[in-house]
Amino acid sequence: MKIRRCWMVMGLWWIAAGAAGAGEEAPAGPIHPETIGLHYISTSFENASPLYWEIDAEGIIHVYLVYDYERDSTNRANGHWHFQIQGEKGADLTFMLHNFKNVWNGRVGVPVSEKSICFLSVDGKEWDVISTEFVDGEKVKFTVHMENESIYAARLAPYRISDLEAFLEEIGNHPLVEIEEIGRTAEGRKLEMIRAGDPDAPYRVFLRARAHPWEPGGNWVVQGLIRRLLGDDETARRYREKYCVYAMPMSNKDGVARGRTRFNSHGMDLNRKWDQPADPDLCPENAALESWLKAMIERGRRPHLAIDFHNDEGGLMHISRPNVELETYLKRMERLENLMREITWFTEGATGGSFRNPGTIGEGFLERFGVDAIVQELNCNWIEGLKKEPMGRDWELLGEQYCEVFYRYFEDYE
Repeated sequence: MKIRRCWMVMGLWWIAAGAAGAGEEAPAGPIHPETIGLHYISTSFENASPLYWEIDAEGIIHVYLVYDYERDSTNRANGHWHFQIQGEKGADLTFMLHNFKNVWNGRVGVPVSEKSICFLSVDGKEWDVISTEFVDGEKVKFTVHMENESIYAARLAPYRISDLEAFLEEIGNHPLVEIEEIGRTAEGRKLEMIRAGDPDAPYRVFLRARAHPWEPGGNWVVQGLIRRLLGDDETARRYREKYCVYAMPMSNKDGVARGRTRFNSHGMDLNRKWDQPADPDLCPENAALESWLKAMIERGRRPHLAIDFHNDEGGLMHISRPNVELETYLKRMERLENLMREITWFTEGATGGSFRNPGTIGEGFLERFGVDAIVQELNCNWIEGLKKEPMGRDWELLGEQYCEVFYRYFEDYE
């Protein structure tokens, strides 16, 4: 009886803590789901959000996302939602998403806004967009018309581990591709490094995606870029004569599998603390990448350019200015930005002035390893250059366009 009571208390604490984390109480209830045409909210699939839910007296379904916490810190994060709605065909179901009061370095900030959108899919593959309502400066509300008995709802069209595995199988036997296991995640999942192209090409580009698990845009970019680079045409052959691409396609696999927002399974941010050696116990994902990079440098194959892909509501290129010689680096990054604007749909621009973001991979690669690097954000709500909401195929297009950007970038490389 003591054991059972302990679990009951812990369960009640977990529910209370989730609601209290957003500074609010769950709505009065209970209301039986079937009275509004809802059968169940399922999270029993890869990349689904940790959450709990209740229905208020007006029939609104309140979904409480569970925070992702950083180790030894007050920081917490929520920005990812991905769940399956099961209900009566023809029903209109209204959802209110809670717990977006993120904390970063002691300050509260909300990663959603009046610009936020929601993606819906029947099969989890083809996605449509619906608008949302930004409520009380901290919540997201939207209504789903149940055209089928089950519909997926997500912050962004997801790119899951199974999608990566399918892509690796697609390219794995290509003669110009090498897929190397460089380490394991905190939970023991494989960490791959893809080499696409001729390793003896004069220039090398390194790409990383999915350091933060809610941000799938980089996966689509890497996929589109590699497919284009491996094309059987004269233009692709010209690209491969100029440069080779190395890509770590999914750095935070554990977080992707578990539907987390920001941190790895030990509470570490994989886009922080790059100003110091990675802890192999707490941060094996970064330790594996660091070991790979050091080995490349020792073999005389230092990358000439590195890009770390993320998603946010801004879409800027983050060009940091650490305490190193910056004149050549800044000229190169200005050239890269100009080529992005000329060749791709990118329009948002880059951070200027004395911008710094200490500890990011963009700063760490430049400061510690002498590798020109940036953090590239991808706007999760709107692609200004295409005048539309972002879909996976749009980010794949960006990846294809990057191939020409890199070619032109290295044509006049100094």
